[in-house]
Amino acid sequence: MVRLFAFLILLFPAAALAQGWGRVAGRVTDAETGAPLAAVTVLVDGTNYGTATDEAGRYQLRLPAGRYVLRFSAIGYATRRDSVTIVRDETTWLDVALAVEVVELEDVTVEARAAETEAGVFTIDPETAQRIPTPLSSGFRALKVLPGVVSNNELSYQYSVRGGGYNENLVFIDGFEVYLPFRAQKGEQEGLGLLNLALAEQVTLYAGGFPARYGGKLSSALEVRYRRPYQEPLRGSATLSLLDAGLAAGSSALDGKIGWMLGVRKARARRFFSTQELKGNYQPDYTDLQGTLTFRPSARHTIELLGIAAHHDFLLDPGTRKTYFGTVSFDPTKPSDLESIWLSYEGEERAGFRTYFGGARLSSWLGTGVRLSHEAAYFETVESESRDVSANAVLYQVDPGSGEHVPEGAARQQDLADNQVRVQTWTAAQRWQFYPHRHAIEAGAYVRHLVFTDRLDELSAAVGADPSGQGLLRVVLDSLNARARLGTWQAGGYVQDAIELLPENRLLVTVGARLDYFDFNGEWTVSPRLSVRYRASDVLTLTGAWGIYYQPPSYQELRGQPNPEQPLRDQLNRNLKAQRAHLVVAGAEYFLPRKRLYLRAEAYWKDLDRLISYEVENVHLEYSGFNDSYGYAYGLDLQVRGEFVPGVESWVNYGFLVTREHFLPAYENDYNRGWRPRPTDQRHTLSLFVQDYVPGDPTWKLHLRILFGSGLPYTPPVPGRRVGTYVAQVPGPRMSARFPEYRRVDMGATKELELTRLPDGRPVYLELSGELLNVFDMTNTVDYTWIPGQNGIWKRIPTRLTPRTFNLRLRVRF
Repeated sequence: MVRLFAFLILLFPAAALAQGWGRVAGRVTDAETGAPLAAVTVLVDGTNYGTATDEAGRYQLRLPAGRYVLRFSAIGYATRRDSVTIVRDETTWLDVALAVEVVELEDVTVEARAAETEAGVFTIDPETAQRIPTPLSSGFRALKVLPGVVSNNELSYQYSVRGGGYNENLVFIDGFEVYLPFRAQKGEQEGLGLLNLALAEQVTLYAGGFPARYGGKLSSALEVRYRRPYQEPLRGSATLSLLDAGLAAGSSALDGKIGWMLGVRKARARRFFSTQELKGNYQPDYTDLQGTLTFRPSARHTIELLGIAAHHDFLLDPGTRKTYFGTVSFDPTKPSDLESIWLSYEGEERAGFRTYFGGARLSSWLGTGVRLSHEAAYFETVESESRDVSANAVLYQVDPGSGEHVPEGAARQQDLADNQVRVQTWTAAQRWQFYPHRHAIEAGAYVRHLVFTDRLDELSAAVGADPSGQGLLRVVLDSLNARARLGTWQAGGYVQDAIELLPENRLLVTVGARLDYFDFNGEWTVSPRLSVRYRASDVLTLTGAWGIYYQPPSYQELRGQPNPEQPLRDQLNRNLKAQRAHLVVAGAEYFLPRKRLYLRAEAYWKDLDRLISYEVENVHLEYSGFNDSYGYAYGLDLQVRGEFVPGVESWVNYGFLVTREHFLPAYENDYNRGWRPRPTDQRHTLSLFVQDYVPGDPTWKLHLRILFGSGLPYTPPVPGRRVGTYVAQVPGPRMSARFPEYRRVDMGATKELELTRLPDGRPVYLELSGELLNVFDMTNTVDYTWIPGQNGIWKRIPTRLTPRTFNLRLRVRF
């Protein structure tokens, strides 16, 4: 595998060099005075690849042979585009004169950005993210190629950041907090997610050390800004693939006073899921509608609206499943141990959610550099699952030579469920922003009302031989019928200041603190935070961050694992405290100007206490409901990012992580004593995304994604109570075993054509992409099912992820 990675990394630069390279150079001047213009941005149009002019107005770019459009832009000057043809081994000269642009505005005020680069901050271009070959075009799945992000399941948009749990990540869209499913089930994870990349303008992940304006989680904050059209004609895109489809468009009206964006997506990836070992009638159906509206009644006031409606249903009529596992030996002295389990199902299962969100914000400039914002938002999700499935299982010993299957045992199990959880939140917030000289001061306050309504109705039973071995015995494994409703509220505020201590933004220090209150347990928390960015030179930047982070318990943590003998409402733990993390991050970024590459390294340490332990079953999380442990996490993230090939961005990430937990004496037992790996302890991760042109034809682009992760830990079961011939399972030594390594290679090729031009001269492009997913048909395991054999030895049956799949994608953008 390492040799393959090395070969692929070397292959793409070599392919680029084979195209033949040339140069474009010239001088940029003022059209009126003829004076040279310094710091003019020169980009290959439609990309982020380019350079800037020096003090004499000179520039130079090295490009593969072909025809390009260059974009010249500078503050105070009208942007200009010029075409140029690059000839191999030659320099083409292009001089440009920019005209002064005079813009008359009412009471112009410039909003400063407090920090451009901070410790633990990583960005991904939404346009680039849409080209990453993935099973479904989901923004959350694109995060898996960022440093510090861990995921070992291409079917799920759950992700872990630097050892944190899957529910320890904040998500903000246009400044409004949105939520992932509260009680994640398998079907709920196989949709698109609420992040629509076709509407996004900027995607930023705070992987650690996020500022005081963000609060309420331990691990990360994802900030997504949707595009706000201002004096723009109609722009948009339409996509269609074998798995999903989407349409996005936006424009402005009334001379820029109104801007709107609208996006709709539909996914029915039936063909993709039917490739799994479990055969049956798969009916996944995901529909998502999102829109933004911006109204600017004057230069001082802006009204922003965001609306989201998402429906997801996952219906499965399971049929049959054949899974082979064990070893095949070619050594006659070591016999093979190949087994197979054949399952036949009756019934159906359905899971899904309905999510609705609405947010409004009024922003007003009260004076030079003073801004006040008022926000109101409503979020609702109704998540449900129903299941009535019976399964017959037969275990076989397999002879690899003859193919003979010898039965070892049989079992039958029935699962019933009719569960639903409804979550509603109402939020009101206010934010002040003030920008005095060399400061960016910000303060805010919020109040939030939360309502959780839960219904649980579950039954699991096994059918086996009675103690005499003559008849059948039905054993109820789990039974639960409960109702609960919780209404509570949260409130808090924050203040922070980004201070420019050295001129030209060389030393930026951001200090802040949060104060939060959770009514259900009556807990106050104070979170001080600090981040530093020092630009040591033009090519070296040093960063650091420190902070204390709290995550108040949500309903699923308050409830824990329900006890059928006690009312569910009485099981909510009012003594449960917010989980806490002390975080330290230190990093450095070095820029190689000649190669236009960024080298980045970050080390981090988290001291964790008041943890609420949990188990992971596939993608379903089960919490203990107690502050039963403490722990730590530390690691190192390395990244090489830049234009491996001019005009397109690529990157390689490596992450090393260790995270452990230790149970408090009151919660210790023989199976969890001592330091234990946390469920997200993935020691090594490697992610790579490379883009390239086809030699001699820049309208063709190639995309390659590689993901590797060492095995995540899991808790194997041990025998519990025995009824007849049936032996129940109970958790064994905690996190004492590991899944196999996760390995995946996806690649795609895209042909871009200019279809036509609109009346205003703008081109309409067609992109046709072919994607080969899981190129090498690697077998990945996400879970195990355990059944006892006739000899009393438990058999570990793997639940495997998707095999090699082909997808065809069509996209029109204008």
